[in-house]
Amino acid sequence: MKKPFILFLFLFFLSFPATAETLKMKDGSLVSGSILSQTEYTLNLATSYGNITLNQREIEEILPDKHRLILKGGSQLVGIILDMDEFNIKLQTDDGTTVNVDVPQVVSIEAYDYNRGQNAQQEFVEQKIEEQKAIAAATAVIPAGTPKTVEAAGGLNFDADINQVFNAQNATVVNGQVQTPQAQPAIQAAPRPMSEEEAFLKNVKTGAVSQQEYAAQAKKELQAKNAKQSPKKTEPVKHIEKNYSKYFSIQAGAMPLDLTLDNSAVSEKQDALDVGGTSVLVSGKFLWRIKESRLWLGPTAAIGNIPNHSFTDYDPVVQADPAKYPDPTVSTNGQILSFGAAAHYYINPKDRFAFYLTGSASYEMLSLNYRGERASHTIKSNGFAGAAGVGVETWVDDLMIGLEVRQVFASRQDELKKSASSNTVIQAQLSWKF
Repeated sequence: MKKPFILFLFLFFLSFPATAETLKMKDGSLVSGSILSQTEYTLNLATSYGNITLNQREIEEILPDKHRLILKGGSQLVGIILDMDEFNIKLQTDDGTTVNVDVPQVVSIEAYDYNRGQNAQQEFVEQKIEEQKAIAAATAVIPAGTPKTVEAAGGLNFDADINQVFNAQNATVVNGQVQTPQAQPAIQAAPRPMSEEEAFLKNVKTGAVSQQEYAAQAKKELQAKNAKQSPKKTEPVKHIEKNYSKYFSIQAGAMPLDLTLDNSAVSEKQDALDVGGTSVLVSGKFLWRIKESRLWLGPTAAIGNIPNHSFTDYDPVVQADPAKYPDPTVSTNGQILSFGAAAHYYINPKDRFAFYLTGSASYEMLSLNYRGERASHTIKSNGFAGAAGVGVETWVDDLMIGLEVRQVFASRQDELKKSASSNTVIQAQLSWKF
């Protein structure tokens, strides 16, 4: 923005006194000046040609200050300036539409003169002064006690047509684009206007348009420009805990299984064989919320594997010639099934990362397959098991992801009674609330 034009705008607004007003009379006349004083019945106005007193009943309204913006190309806009800075002028037109005009497009700004000329203004004021003198002279001969009246005569005829006041030219829309008149020779190649059929198909207007239509079109173009520059951001989905009453999750993880087999009944020298390992565990839960509390209860089920193991069994019969008759090979594997009930208690359900305490009670069925060259059988250890731990979840769109760590307590029987009574389970989970 050039500094001379900034200075011009500053001096322009300083050149108009804040107290100048234009009054519209009920008969259509206009008069401008500074209001000296007013009462419920009269208004004293100082004009450039003298002071006058007006009857409040004859005043229709005090007109707002308007300005005329001359744009590059000769087109113009008239209205009330709401705001202005070095880049933009916000203008309100007569139909209430607010238009933003880029300052570089403005050639000049003029004050809107509601009067048609100084001579007509002067004539109106002088006539008003003469009428007041006549009323004053007539009042002097009226008996005491008779109420005094103030009459207002007509003056200029009010013309609301802005184009007539300023001798304005309408902006023209050609092929959907606003064309402004240029100060060029009369002979000039004009753009070819659309035919009525083309205008109908493209939904655009042709011919001359009014100031209100120009302002409305400028407003639409500005809104479309802002929409492109600032695309709407998708608001994140807000999950309210009280809206959910059911919970379903699928979990998968690992459990380091400390499992020891007492093989003394088969082999005299082997009474403690490690048949455990890292077990893959998959489980699921379906919980219901208890009223509107933080506690959720429901059934749970899990399945896990016992990894493969192999070792050499001791056979006392073949020890006389171990090279000819080696000890037989034994392999083991198995699975664990459990069914029971689980519970969640949420510590901070409204936070981004929700932590909860978890516990479960279940019936566990363990089967270990013993496969040897001399004998094969299945070793079972069934019983009740309990678990306790902690978990964390967070929303991702319409589902939750999380992590859960539990300590599982279960005692083993028979050949597996030397196994550890507790094991740690670490599982990732995918869950839904609905």
